Amino acid sequence: MAENRRELTRRRFLKTSMVAGASAPVALQTAALEARSRILGANDRIRLGFIGVGNRGSQLLQACTAMPDVEVAALCDVYEPYRMRDFSRVDKGWVEALGGRIPKMSEQFGRDVPRYADFRQLLDQQDIDAVIIGTPDHWHALQTVMACEAGKDVYVEKPLCVSVREGRRMVEAARRHDRVVQVGLQRRSSDIYRELAEVVRGGEIGYVTVARAYRINNMVPGGIGRAADREPPPGFDWDLWLGPRPWRPYRENIAPYKFRWWKEYSSQMANWGVHYFDTIRWLLDEEAPVSISAHGGQYAVQDDRTIPDTAEVIFEFASGRLLIFGQYEASGGSALSSGEIELRGTHGNLYCSQTSYRIEPTRAGQFQSWNSRGKARSVEKRERDATALHLRDFVDCLRSREGCHCDLETGHRSNSFALLANIALESGARIDWDPQTETILEPETANSMLDCEYRAPWTPEGVMAQES
Repeated sequence: MAENRRELTRRRFLKTSMVAGASAPVALQTAALEARSRILGANDRIRLGFIGVGNRGSQLLQACTAMPDVEVAALCDVYEPYRMRDFSRVDKGWVEALGGRIPKMSEQFGRDVPRYADFRQLLDQQDIDAVIIGTPDHWHALQTVMACEAGKDVYVEKPLCVSVREGRRMVEAARRHDRVVQVGLQRRSSDIYRELAEVVRGGEIGYVTVARAYRINNMVPGGIGRAADREPPPGFDWDLWLGPRPWRPYRENIAPYKFRWWKEYSSQMANWGVHYFDTIRWLLDEEAPVSISAHGGQYAVQDDRTIPDTAEVIFEFASGRLLIFGQYEASGGSALSSGEIELRGTHGNLYCSQTSYRIEPTRAGQFQSWNSRGKARSVEKRERDATALHLRDFVDCLRSREGCHCDLETGHRSNSFALLANIALESGARIDWDPQTETILEPETANSMLDCEYRAPWTPEGVMAQES
């Protein structure tokens, strides 16, 4: 397997610069890749390659197979039963431990669809218009950059990446290769949130000074459990699953699914928090915080996790607002009176979700004489699948070449909230952030946490280093 990968590396991948103004050979390579992209007509079926078809990847696959103008062109997964869509061959321990998180794999498409264990082979398939990336989070950056280099458009799931510098490299790659990229923050395509963006910016609840959201999931006492290192199940390429992250033995409470409780691969701050960070900053028309402070730890859940079971973070904007997010995995019950997001404005409070919202007017406080501002009202809407809407927007943009609802710059800015929160937690310091230069002003030593190391032979530039 390792020898095959080295040969694939020599055959296809050349180390390229990530800086604008590339050398002539790189420019020629880019031109060739762009020329290879098909010009899509109104009646053409869009051919999609799927990288990662486990839990979330299967949901994306099912949503796309329901579109009459989409064709499944290839599947890729490091686990053979997933890429062959054979539930009967899935490890029985996985099924017992995760139940519905293991996809049933009942999609209908041709048996002649190519299947790959290594995503680089899928990127070599020239008749693919775009790729859908549903792999574990630590892979998103490299696979997106390499897909852009290969002339493919990209739909990449959230959270976007595991370091701030990775996110910026993704943005640069998409711009350099003129690729359409949609980030899977599907609330951007939600009917109700698109309406609320106008409501809030129109001033109905006045000036918002505080926004709040929470992820509450009582995992006491056992959490993700404790497990011993062991050999991976047959057909599972653990080395390729790890990819650029440090080598370690396989453990069943890392893969599949539970990797987001391990900081090497993701976090719950990113997994859930990024949905709310993105939605709130969109509704309030904010780009980035200027300071971040956080507290938390593993206080009550007894498991192998390397992230907190309880955490709270405060983001401050230069405009004069606070965003508060709590990750509570050692308690239950809602922290809000309703909905998933609260906006507290000078005229009233807004409580909203993907299916409804409610506005409560406020009354005058101490030393004030007015009675109330605004009117109470509530709105409910027929729920439409926001993921399906988001994918539909992506497919439409492949034809129009217009901007998606959540392009890479948007996704990167929202994802950076989660990554900065994790830095504040790990460093134990208040972070003063410069959104223009994307550097930490104080403490300067925390700038070393804006990027992550890559396991050889993978490199941050999105290609594998040439081996002698």
